[in-house]
Amino acid sequence: MTVELGVDELADTRFAVSPLSETVAALQQLAGQDRQAVHRRWLQWAQDELAHEPLALPLTWPLLFGDTRGWPEFLVPAPTGPGGSIDDDLAALRRTPASTVRANLRRRFGDTAPSAAVADLAADPEHGLRELAAELRAAHDRLIAPHWPRISAVLAADVAHRTRQLARGGAAALFADLHPDLRWHDGRLELGGDRWRQDRAVDRGPGGLVLMPVVLGSAYVLIKRRTSTQTTVRYPARGVGELWSVLLGRSPAGATVRLLGRARAELLATLRSPATTTDLARALGVTPSAVAQHLRVLRENGLVAGERNGRSVLYRTTALGAALHDGSGAPLAPVDEAEPGAAPVESSACP
Repeated sequence: MTVELGVDELADTRFAVSPLSETVAALQQLAGQDRQAVHRRWLQWAQDELAHEPLALPLTWPLLFGDTRGWPEFLVPAPTGPGGSIDDDLAALRRTPASTVRANLRRRFGDTAPSAAVADLAADPEHGLRELAAELRAAHDRLIAPHWPRISAVLAADVAHRTRQLARGGAAALFADLHPDLRWHDGRLELGGDRWRQDRAVDRGPGGLVLMPVVLGSAYVLIKRRTSTQTTVRYPARGVGELWSVLLGRSPAGATVRLLGRARAELLATLRSPATTTDLARALGVTPSAVAQHLRVLRENGLVAGERNGRSVLYRTTALGAALHDGSGAPLAPVDEAEPGAAPVESSACP
């Protein structure tokens, strides 16, 4: 698959994050589509959550999961800004013109709607989009919102890394590092691999590309072949491997607790994926000032490092901190122990 990009379009290419994109990716994981082992802990959590209270998605489910892969392009519109708000994403979804909705549905399903809900969407797009947005909001609130602070930190760290790659080496360096299936060559972005036909061209939307890292998504790159908004390139975010293990309760080793104290050992374990001071305080059930004091000690000993991201600072365990946490680091002198004052889907089959 090939995307043609001129100088102006390349200059207009930007990064964005999307809670709605993560919501759709979460539903894909629940449906068993492109399921990744790295998300096993989250998947078990989500299935347990939905077993207690199923989630009704009579319109969303048939739009996402039919006989072929893909979904109508209006389902995940390109964010108009850097992203980060589910309200903004859903507002963009509701603004989709009726003609675009109907054209998308015909392209995906032909003349026969797969369900009464999809037929109703085609008959009255304005009302149907409101229903669709309500379903997706409910899915987001149940599946993504409880973990969004940590998910968004991983996404922000990925964007910061990619932005540095672009500044240092231009488009060639950016796309060489983005995913093994992507290649930048002679003004073209080429998506290869066994999954995609390289002789197909993308009918690119207006302006440059919107590069969207995804935590809960496929291991593959997904590019919209045609769209009425900017063309999105959804790719796997860096640093996902440690996210769910620390988020869902991996305790630090006893030796690390004895050396650092439990609070700092838990911080070291939690920061295997990036987080802000506020996120850490919320996750660990302590005050931001207490977290800041512990972080200061860990930073002074080279166990964590911080990187500014807008108005916040993202902290992450260093290689030395990871080695200590994993039990393979060199012995360190103990630090002060003072402790300053953490399924099924209705109307759809879901494994």
